[in-house]
Order: sequence, then structure tokens, then C-alpha cells
Amino acid sequence: MNNKSRNVSSSVIKRLPRYHRFLGDLRSKGLDRISSKELSNLMGLTASQIRQDLNCFGEFGQQGYGYNIELLQQEIGKILGLTKLKKAILIGAGHMGKALAMHFDMTTKGFNLIGIFDKKPSLSGQTVQNLPIHSMDRLDEFCRENKPDMAILCIPRGEAHNVAEALVNLGVRGFWNFTHYDLSVEFPDICVENVHLSDSLMTLCYNISQ
Repeated sequence: MNNKSRNVSSSVIKRLPRYHRFLGDLRSKGLDRISSKELSNLMGLTASQIRQDLNCFGEFGQQGYGYNIELLQQEIGKILGLTKLKKAILIGAGHMGKALAMHFDMTTKGFNLIGIFDKKPSLSGQTVQNLPIHSMDRLDEFCRENKPDMAILCIPRGEAHNVAEALVNLGVRGFWNFTHYDLSVEFPDICVENVHLSDSLMTLCYNISQ
């Protein structure tokens, strides 16, 4: 990664996964290269914006040739940290948690799910994707032994603070948070992605209503 990438804005970082996804779609169609103009038409961005975003991390394209799709996707993957899988645990094996564990391929997004936990005794010992569901009583021991980097929280809002605080104290550095409790305010030094599905749905409702 280029040194100047350290000061890249959050808006650019948030566009990188979208570039990675679109380039993957192009590769699946057997395409080898694409110009910034062609990519801009597909993504609904300007060619200038794409060039500015990518130039934050180095020089990837060639004038008159465009971008090598496979190499550009690989480089963006490196920037995003996808080449070395981080260890993740899932807290909450209800409908949402099980759906994420069963149907969402985290390994292509930089994470390897290594443990699942739930407070319900009836779930203890059940398996999801060949992973046993552990009691929350085992969380401390498991984290000390396996040192997960990230936790996925699919638990009630009222439990989020205490569980997150315990995990931070155990060395967890990031959260994918589905609890509707804003952990980024409570733990400003920890990497948090708060996922509010209801916010997205209400935004869609507003846009349809206009």
C-alpha cells in the first residue's frame, strides 16, 4: 500500500468494496480490461472520481489501455486487507445470526468465522456450518485461546454494551454490529460497522414516496 493511502478519506474507503464487487462481476464475464469511462458508466460514478479514488493508493491504469481487471481487483483486495483472513466470532445464534453464518461467505470478505455463542441453553451443542454453538460461559476462555479479531453481534440491544465491553477487554478490535445500539459512540477507539437495516428500509420508503 502506498504511504499516501494513510490519509484517505472515509468516503473513498467506503467505495472500495463496491469497486471490488464490480470488478469481480466483470471477471466472471471473462473481461480482461476496462477504461475508467466504461467503469464509470457501469457504476454511476464519473471517470474522474474513479481515477481520483484509485490514485489515492498508487498508479493502476495505463493511458490508452485502461485497467487490467484482475490485477486491479487483486490490488483493491490487498488494500482492503482481504488477503489475510481475520478471525471472527458470532454472538447470538437466533434467526439473524444463523442466517449470516449459513448463507454469507465471510471468507471472501476478509474473515473466517471460528466460533458461535448464545446464552440460550437449548442451543448449546447445536452446530451451524460445522461450528458448535457455545454457551456464553465459554466466551472468555475461547477468546483467550483463539484471539478473535472481530465479533458479529446479533443480540438484543440491551445486551450490546456489556457484551461489547467484555470483548474489547478480551482484545477484540472490531465489531459488525446488528444490535441497533451505536457502539462507535461508546467505543470510539474500536473499529465498528453499525448495521441498521431499518434505516436502509426507511430511506427506501422516503425515496419511493417522493
